Amino acid sequence: MNRDVYVIGVGAHPFGKHGVPVGDMADVAGMAALEDAGIKFPDVDRLYNGYIAAGGMMTGVTFAKEFGLTGLPVVHVENASATGSTAFQEAVLSVAGGNAEIAMALGFDDMNRMGGMMAAGFSRPSIDTVLLPAAFFAMWAVRRMHDNGTTVETFAKIAAKNWNHARSNPIAQRRSDHEVTPEEVLASTMISYPHTSMMACAAGGGAACALVASEEVVRRLGDSRPKVKVLASQQQSEQYTKGHVFMGAVIGPSEMTRTTAQAAYEEAGLGPDDLNFVHVHDAFPIEELMYYELLGICGDGEGDKLVAEGATSLGGRIPFSPDGGLTARGHPGGPTGLAQVWDATQQLRGESGDRQIPDARIGMCHMVGAGSVSVVHLLARSD
Repeated sequence: MNRDVYVIGVGAHPFGKHGVPVGDMADVAGMAALEDAGIKFPDVDRLYNGYIAAGGMMTGVTFAKEFGLTGLPVVHVENASATGSTAFQEAVLSVAGGNAEIAMALGFDDMNRMGGMMAAGFSRPSIDTVLLPAAFFAMWAVRRMHDNGTTVETFAKIAAKNWNHARSNPIAQRRSDHEVTPEEVLASTMISYPHTSMMACAAGGGAACALVASEEVVRRLGDSRPKVKVLASQQQSEQYTKGHVFMGAVIGPSEMTRTTAQAAYEEAGLGPDDLNFVHVHDAFPIEELMYYELLGICGDGEGDKLVAEGATSLGGRIPFSPDGGLTARGHPGGPTGLAQVWDATQQLRGESGDRQIPDARIGMCHMVGAGSVSVVHLLARSD
């Protein structure tokens, strides 16, 4: 990146099944981010809207008019589950490249409106039209069990951890009134072996927003809180490898996460040992388990040990999904990646309350999207 970029404001509307119009949720998230940054909408130079199922081609620019008729460029970004992460990257790159001093990334959606979208656009019969994510990730999980001896109890521990992390997250869709146990997770309805309903990501509606700006703007605003700097922003699509299988509408090979993370580490000039917390695309616990290894947090085949030690829980060595992740915070689609940025920014400022990670300095936000893409951001506290 040519110029340093900072997150100056974040906001969110709670995730869940509210029956609230998507536009109202977008307004709440956007206005909260503007208030958090201490600026007005006319100060924003570019707006990147991220949504999948929320509406048609004019939805984003229509919602933007609710903030003000300022003439700024408004761009619709769509990249499956990585939509919000991609919108954030576009905002970051616009500031880094000098095309904007302040850019907004706004994600909003309601996954209950998805309907038959997964099958849309295919002109011939394809496995991609019927192989749902639940089945695909179940295949990953069963293969892991075969190759590494992973148990269903390990998957249940990961899910229970995320449910418990979400208990203190005010925007989480699943906020249990008690500490969730692995046994409770295993006893819930089976979705696709070995994953039960409490292991599956929560789908609903919601919105999240992040504002990024140049260092000059940060100095001008004079915010006394710790600064949050974007150290790296990387995105890759899948690459051909020996034995490659095109999984199309679900997700590409897991190696895509490894190569994208490595590019982010190189851009930032650091490594996995420097991270204090990590957000990942944990639609099912098998993903989080595999990402421990693919992101370099531990060696291949060593992820199960991290779970057993409690290393990825709050209070552990390297907390994963401190806000509950897709499992419990929720996965509305468009705003999911921006919700990660929302939580990471609060963690780095020291504003996360009961879920605060002590002395959090560097965090990672990772998402993958069907098609297939991987997006990785590294954020750091900059005093």
